[in-house]
Amino acid sequence: QVQLVESGGGLVRTADSLRLSCAASGRTFSSMDMGWFRQAPGKGREFVAAISWSGRSTYVKDSVKGRFTISRDNAKNTVYLQMNSLKPEDTAVYYCAARVAGTGYLQSGFGYEYWGQGTQVTVSS
Repeated sequence: QVQLVESGGGLVRTADSLRLSCAASGRTFSSMDMGWFRQAPGKGREFVAAISWSGRSTYVKDSVKGRFTISRDNAKNTVYLQMNSLKPEDTAVYYCAARVAGTGYLQSGFGYEYWGQGTQVTVSS
Protein backbone atom coordinates (compact mmCIF):
# COMPACT_ATOMS: atom_id res chain seq x y z
CA GLN A 1 0.00 0.00 0.00
CA VAL A 2 1.00 3.57 -0.64
CA GLN A 3 -0.48 6.58 1.09
CA LEU A 4 -0.31 9.90 -0.75
CA VAL A 5 -1.00 13.33 0.69
CA GLU A 6 -1.06 16.41 -1.52
CA SER A 7 -0.51 19.95 -0.35
CA GLY A 8 0.20 23.38 -1.76
CA GLY A 9 -3.04 24.22 -3.49
CA GLY A 10 -4.84 27.50 -3.04
CA LEU A 11 -6.42 30.56 -4.61
CA VAL A 12 -4.12 32.57 -6.84
CA ARG A 13 -4.38 35.10 -9.64
CA THR A 14 -3.62 34.69 -13.32
CA ALA A 15 0.14 34.50 -13.97
CA ASP A 16 0.92 33.49 -10.39
CA SER A 17 2.82 30.35 -9.44
CA LEU A 18 2.16 27.45 -7.12
CA ARG A 19 4.13 24.39 -6.15
CA LEU A 20 2.17 21.30 -5.28
CA SER A 21 3.75 18.62 -3.13
CA CYS A 22 2.79 15.01 -2.66
CA ALA A 23 4.24 13.14 0.29
CA ALA A 24 4.25 9.36 0.04
CA SER A 25 4.46 6.69 2.70
CA GLY A 26 4.20 2.94 2.71
CA ARG A 27 5.62 1.05 -0.23
CA THR A 28 9.09 2.06 -1.36
CA PHE A 29 8.66 5.42 -3.04
CA SER A 30 11.70 5.01 -5.23
CA SER A 31 10.13 1.96 -6.90
CA MET A 32 7.09 3.94 -8.05
CA ASP A 33 6.41 6.10 -11.08
CA MET A 34 4.49 9.18 -9.98
CA GLY A 35 1.87 11.21 -11.78
CA TRP A 36 -0.25 14.30 -11.42
CA PHE A 37 -3.83 14.45 -12.64
CA ARG A 38 -6.47 17.14 -12.41
CA GLN A 39 -10.22 17.37 -12.58
CA ALA A 40 -11.99 20.61 -13.34
CA PRO A 41 -15.63 21.17 -12.35
CA GLY A 42 -17.95 19.23 -14.62
CA LYS A 43 -15.10 17.59 -16.51
CA GLY A 44 -13.34 14.27 -16.49
CA ARG A 45 -10.00 13.57 -14.93
CA GLU A 46 -7.06 14.76 -17.00
CA PHE A 47 -3.52 13.39 -16.98
CA VAL A 48 -1.08 16.27 -16.52
CA ALA A 49 2.44 15.01 -15.83
CA ALA A 50 4.47 12.01 -14.79
CA ILE A 51 7.96 11.16 -13.62
CA SER A 52 9.76 7.85 -13.60
CA TRP A 53 10.91 6.15 -10.43
CA SER A 54 14.46 7.43 -10.89
CA GLY A 55 13.46 10.92 -11.95
CA ARG A 56 15.40 10.56 -15.18
CA SER A 57 12.32 10.57 -17.37
CA THR A 58 9.46 13.02 -17.25
CA TYR A 59 6.34 13.75 -19.24
CA VAL A 60 4.24 16.90 -19.23
CA LYS A 61 1.01 17.35 -21.17
CA ASP A 62 1.36 19.62 -24.18
CA SER A 63 -1.15 22.18 -22.94
CA VAL A 64 0.94 22.91 -19.84
CA LYS A 65 4.40 22.31 -21.26
CA GLY A 66 6.68 25.23 -20.56
CA ARG A 67 4.59 26.24 -17.56
CA PHE A 68 4.47 23.08 -15.41
CA THR A 69 7.44 21.04 -14.22
CA ILE A 70 7.35 17.73 -12.38
CA SER A 71 10.17 16.63 -10.11
CA ARG A 72 10.79 14.28 -7.22
CA ASP A 73 13.04 13.89 -4.22
CA ASN A 74 13.36 10.22 -3.35
CA ALA A 75 15.18 11.03 -0.13
CA LYS A 76 12.09 12.93 1.03
CA ASN A 77 9.52 10.58 -0.55
CA THR A 78 7.98 13.57 -2.24
CA VAL A 79 6.96 14.52 -5.76
CA TYR A 80 6.36 18.09 -6.84
CA LEU A 81 4.44 19.94 -9.51
CA GLN A 82 5.74 23.44 -10.10
CA MET A 83 3.09 25.48 -11.86
CA ASN A 84 4.00 28.85 -13.33
CA SER A 85 2.04 31.39 -15.37
CA LEU A 86 -1.21 29.94 -14.11
CA LYS A 87 -4.37 30.50 -16.09
CA PRO A 88 -8.03 30.30 -15.07
CA GLU A 89 -8.35 27.10 -17.12
CA ASP A 90 -5.85 25.46 -14.75
CA THR A 91 -8.49 25.62 -12.03
CA ALA A 92 -9.12 22.07 -10.84
CA VAL A 93 -8.60 19.59 -8.07
CA TYR A 94 -5.09 18.21 -8.52
CA TYR A 95 -4.40 14.60 -7.61
CA CYS A 96 -1.15 12.80 -7.05
CA ALA A 97 -0.96 9.15 -8.09
CA ALA A 98 1.51 6.29 -7.98
CA ARG A 99 2.08 3.12 -9.98
CA VAL A 100 4.65 0.39 -9.96
CA ALA A 101 7.68 1.40 -12.04
CA GLY A 102 7.71 -0.08 -15.52
CA THR A 103 3.93 -0.47 -15.77
CA GLY A 104 3.94 1.22 -19.15
CA TYR A 105 4.97 4.22 -21.14
CA LEU A 106 5.28 7.26 -18.93
CA GLN A 107 3.07 9.35 -21.21
CA SER A 108 0.25 6.77 -21.14
CA GLY A 109 -1.25 7.93 -17.87
CA PHE A 110 -2.36 4.36 -17.22
CA GLY A 111 -1.82 1.91 -14.40
CA TYR A 112 -1.98 4.23 -11.43
CA GLU A 113 -3.13 2.27 -8.42
CA TYR A 114 -2.72 4.70 -5.58
CA TRP A 115 -4.27 8.12 -5.29
CA GLY A 116 -4.18 11.06 -2.94
CA GLN A 117 -7.22 12.96 -1.74
CA GLY A 118 -6.57 15.95 -3.99
CA THR A 119 -5.77 19.60 -3.48
CA GLN A 120 -7.80 22.47 -4.91
CA VAL A 121 -6.16 24.98 -7.21
CA THR A 122 -8.22 28.01 -8.15
CA VAL A 123 -6.91 30.64 -10.54
CA SER A 124 -8.85 33.87 -10.70
CA SER A 125 -8.84 36.11 -13.76
